[in-house]
Amino acid sequence: MKLKQWPPLNVLRGFEAAARLGSFHRAAEELHLTQSAISQQIRSLEEMLGQPLFLRQGRGVILTDAGADLQATTSEVLQQLVAGLKRLDQYQKPNQVILHTSQELARYWLVPRLPALRQCHPEIDLWLVTGSEPPDMQGDTIDLALHANLKAQADCDLYSLYQDWLLPVAAPAIAHRSPEERLTLHGEREMDWQRWLLQGGDGLGLREEGFNFSDPGLLLEAAIGGVGVALACELLARPALEEGRLLPLSAHRVKGPRWDLLIHRESREIPHCRTLLTWLRQAF
Repeated sequence: MKLKQWPPLNVLRGFEAAARLGSFHRAAEELHLTQSAISQQIRSLEEMLGQPLFLRQGRGVILTDAGADLQATTSEVLQQLVAGLKRLDQYQKPNQVILHTSQELARYWLVPRLPALRQCHPEIDLWLVTGSEPPDMQGDTIDLALHANLKAQADCDLYSLYQDWLLPVAAPAIAHRSPEERLTLHGEREMDWQRWLLQGGDGLGLREEGFNFSDPGLLLEAAIGGVGVALACELLARPALEEGRLLPLSAHRVKGPRWDLLIHRESREIPHCRTLLTWLRQAF
């Protein structure tokens, strides 16, 4: 059978209610329709499908085999539709602020500070979105973007929040080994060892071979896990350094990423966005 058109949604709702309740009358009461309206919906659906869906028994109805098959499908589809429509509520929360940031900054810096944000500003309903690349503030529904080395975007205000620094780190078990026994962990961009050396960093006797990471968060996790020596952002590595899970291998530091914040100018007019902006600027 090839459908020339899809059954209207109200017809499918009428069918599902009648099938579930076993009565056109009860389906009409549930949907606030007349029984004749439900009967007409079922009749049109049967004509469209070319086969009966119900057998009439006295004042009630029972499903044919085709009707039972359609009920299973219709119930599942309508439940998914209701769930999908319910999810749309999250886009209408009056206190919601959408913040886009990198996974590593969210994990190692922002998430540990969320209890403090909640304590200071319980009214803010924060929606945290993570991604490796900064968002398009024009095309995406984002209020604020917090990333490394952001560039200006149209209709946005740009703030430089923190100049980070890089240092070589390793877990204690690795730090106490001789240089030739240490595995080198290589990152990209700022976390590349060539940057460290070009800016006057210590040689440390590191070998060129080792593991390579495109994700700064995984690079830091590997260092904390005792895999090898990594060049890490001081801001992100600070908790592990303070807890002794990482040790610095040099007193030298070189300039790392600059953490910047973009806020859409329309979002600047929203009180909760301005509050979060102020909080972030003070938290660094």
